[in-house]
Amino acid sequence: MIPVTSFANCDVGVFGLARSGLATIRALRAGGAQVYAWDQREAANAAARDEGASIVSFRNWPWERIKALVLSPGVPLTHPAPHDVVRAARDAQVEIIGDVELFGREIRPDQNAAGRAPVVAVTGTNGKSTTTALIGHILSSCGFAAEVGGNIGQPVLSLSRKGGKTIFVIEMSSYQIDLSPTFTPDVSILSNITPDHIDRHGSMEGYVAVKRRLLRQTARDGRVCIGVDDAYSAQIYTQFASDGGVEAIPVSVKKVLGRGVFVVDGILYDAHRQAAVRVMDLADALHLPGTHNWQNAALAYTAVKPYISDTRAIAAAITSFPGLSHRMEDVGRLDRVRFINDSKATNADAAARALVCFPSLYWIAGGKPKEGGIESLKPLFSHIRKAYLIGTAAAEFSATLGDVPHETAGTLEVAVQAAANDALRSSDAAPVVLLSPACASFDQFRDFEHRGDVFRALVADLTGHKREAV
Repeated sequence: MIPVTSFANCDVGVFGLARSGLATIRALRAGGAQVYAWDQREAANAAARDEGASIVSFRNWPWERIKALVLSPGVPLTHPAPHDVVRAARDAQVEIIGDVELFGREIRPDQNAAGRAPVVAVTGTNGKSTTTALIGHILSSCGFAAEVGGNIGQPVLSLSRKGGKTIFVIEMSSYQIDLSPTFTPDVSILSNITPDHIDRHGSMEGYVAVKRRLLRQTARDGRVCIGVDDAYSAQIYTQFASDGGVEAIPVSVKKVLGRGVFVVDGILYDAHRQAAVRVMDLADALHLPGTHNWQNAALAYTAVKPYISDTRAIAAAITSFPGLSHRMEDVGRLDRVRFINDSKATNADAAARALVCFPSLYWIAGGKPKEGGIESLKPLFSHIRKAYLIGTAAAEFSATLGDVPHETAGTLEVAVQAAANDALRSSDAAPVVLLSPACASFDQFRDFEHRGDVFRALVADLTGHKREAV
């Protein structure tokens, strides 16, 4: 844990008591703060009370004494409308921040100290979890004490300093960036930007601006690594390259770069500060299939280079990466049929990265749809032997699919059984049943992890390897 001492002997409000909220209470209390907390769920309030917080509805907090509101990133700050707790804080002229901001304020005072712990921050619409985990894996494999958290794994305030070899690797969503006005990473990574979370940022321009803000806050002696294969990110890179200041490095899996890091035919090259040098064949990284994972690997390589000079050690670590659950995860086989769990694909762009990898797909899609639906996937419909639609998006997706064979399965259980039956009866040499929903999960599941766990359990039932969904 990282105790938050900057609010010692002060009153602080914490609203939203999921894992990060409870970790925030522990850190604030350890640093000597008095904490007022509230959540709509009584079980969460009880857990916060056990951590030493005063459980009081935010409407009854002593706002005249509250020094800061630490807001859960899931609570609307601006759009579609500010939550009432946000309005209350603004009326009382109380600053509104998140747990990552608290984390940053605690670790930055030692910014110039010998042996201080650097911070690597990762954001982007897709790929940030895999990139974050891969960076942590590379650092750990090369002798560093990598502390990985944020939007993946542990809340940031549950991480800890482990001596002079500590490097923090933080995944940051756009919601978390919104609540981190002075957070200053040493290395910032932008994987890509595609339309997402427009309801929370008001417009695509607002969403892009939030992503750009994290890069702008990078330490002046740090580096910014930007995937330049989409128009939004390429424009941001151009701005950084022309501004000077912080070192900006482009990364591409679609083109050869005169300067930067790039992938051609699966080979990773480093052309930063030198003529292009072959780093590794990414085909050796068995748990990083597809061009989207090539981008993740290239970004991770670029991020760790300031700390690891041995290119062969980095390549070996990338090769040994075990992958992440719910991201192109091979969860079983039934005869010649493979089952792939890509539940993390919560938008069309993420699903496209899976669809392009397989020529004979039995595709399970649907859930709570995002803006634009699956219109952008039409060029990949030729990969789909049949689609099985679930959740509230079923009717919309059916209309978009048109003449592509599909059925409305309704539930994941029905979809898995139907897809497996059709794949087994097919003449395809290597059929794949792919869960890559292109949708949020909240209409039928707690989150994408729950959806993926249920899929994995259903596949286990089919293949005879019993496994319970949690």
